[in-house]
Amino acid sequence: MERKTNKESAKNNIFVKWFLNNRFSVVLLNILLFFLILLVFNKISFILNPVWTFFYAILPPLLVASIQFYLMNPLVDFLEEKWHVPRIITIIILFLLVIGLIIWIIAILVPIVQKQTTSLVNNWPEYWKDAQKSFNHMLHDPRLNSVRGNINDAIATAQSKLFTTSKDSIDIALANVTNAVNVITMIVMTLLTAPFVLFIMLKDGHKFKPYLAQFAPKRLQESFASLLHDINDAIASYIRGQITVAFWVGVMFSIGYSIIGLRYGITLAVLAGFLNLIPYFGTFIAFIPALIIGIMTSPMMLLKVIIVFAIEQTIEGRLISPLVMGNKMNMNPVTTILLLIGASAVSGLWGVIFAIPIYAVIKIILTRLFNYYRNISALYSENKPSSNDKKSIKE
Repeated sequence: MERKTNKESAKNNIFVKWFLNNRFSVVLLNILLFFLILLVFNKISFILNPVWTFFYAILPPLLVASIQFYLMNPLVDFLEEKWHVPRIITIIILFLLVIGLIIWIIAILVPIVQKQTTSLVNNWPEYWKDAQKSFNHMLHDPRLNSVRGNINDAIATAQSKLFTTSKDSIDIALANVTNAVNVITMIVMTLLTAPFVLFIMLKDGHKFKPYLAQFAPKRLQESFASLLHDINDAIASYIRGQITVAFWVGVMFSIGYSIIGLRYGITLAVLAGFLNLIPYFGTFIAFIPALIIGIMTSPMMLLKVIIVFAIEQTIEGRLISPLVMGNKMNMNPVTTILLLIGASAVSGLWGVIFAIPIYAVIKIILTRLFNYYRNISALYSENKPSSNDKKSIKE
């Protein structure tokens, strides 16, 4: 009888050791449960489709309002806490300033950009012909005789693919003209509803965190509120930092291109500011059209464009980005680059723009969950202080 009991206890010990209290087994079980949950959601996708449709409908105004909220809310909070200015007064003043800025953009900046863009589109065929002439002249260099055939084949292939892609894009655009109505409707609804959403967020935004924290169990409310605080700080730091840096990038390029007299400089500067919202790659993408125009203008202009770009990158990398962004996202550059590459492959431009804040939020949540699991799990018992250690600490 005792031998049988010993065998059962040995089996139980093996089961506990190699299955219940084994880190590798627990990780595999968690992965299995995760994919089972994904499978279940995939099977009931017909139930979730209306939910996703509703979510996509309310996402644009919420997104626009949230970006403006993170830009305006620090000033609203500061004036309320420091000078006891009512939030309503500050919000109204900020709304008036935004309306004035929009009027200035429409009255001054938009006509300049529109004029330069129209001129660039009209003159682009001439630039392209000049580029072709320069390239053909380069191909007739005797030093390129051995590779001329390969270069011509590559050019012919690229032109055929470009023509096919353009034709397909036109066909798709013509086939989906009716979608333009939906897009226009979405833009109009966003412009009409986003200010109201923003007003409510600015007025009662400081109440959101306590309101959400009350739904957690009492023993977890403090931890949940801290989690919400960390997520909010991460998103706020990213949005404020990216928009601030993008703004100054546009300003620096506007000044630099105006000084050297580059054609379409304001348009290219505005483009550089918008593309700078794409980390690491945006500014270099915006540099390509400026480089092409510099090449087509003159060798001296090309040199000036490169100098402006070098000065802008130095000021941005050494002064603006460290001052504005710092290391608040706590992300390794290699991780960021790999994340952007993967996100662009999955979701295109939107994936590149939203990859970093989504990654930051997921990282915060998973870190908190892992720390909680490590504190309660027997798998990490060796990291916990023993009773003797606790006594020595007290002593």
